[in-house]
Amino acid sequence: VQLQASGGGLVQAGGSLRLSCAASGRTFSSYGMGWFRQAPGKEREFVAAISWNGGSTYYADSVKGRFTISRDNAKNTVYLQMNSLKPEDTAVYYCAADWLGVITTRGGEYDYWGQGTLVTVSS
Repeated sequence: VQLQASGGGLVQAGGSLRLSCAASGRTFSSYGMGWFRQAPGKEREFVAAISWNGGSTYYADSVKGRFTISRDNAKNTVYLQMNSLKPEDTAVYYCAADWLGVITTRGGEYDYWGQGTLVTVSS
């Protein structure tokens, strides 16, 4: 599976962005998907995850109520809708795929990673 993240950019605080992660491969629909982020000088952190069929989602407390993860298996794409953005959301965002298909917050349990897309939120 190859993952290509896109949709990052510069936005003012309070604004919105939608990230996309397009996957290659016919088995995308069987993978659990996650979004992680890494801010400058900080460790990578979990943001959100979705199960293989979209039936379950999970969010980090820092984004709960503001971000929404979704997927379209027909398009081999997972999305991260980010609303009410804050300067502390500034980071490189990565999508990842877990072949077990379930939700996990642990980066080490993901098998494939995208290249990252930069989100910058100005105050």
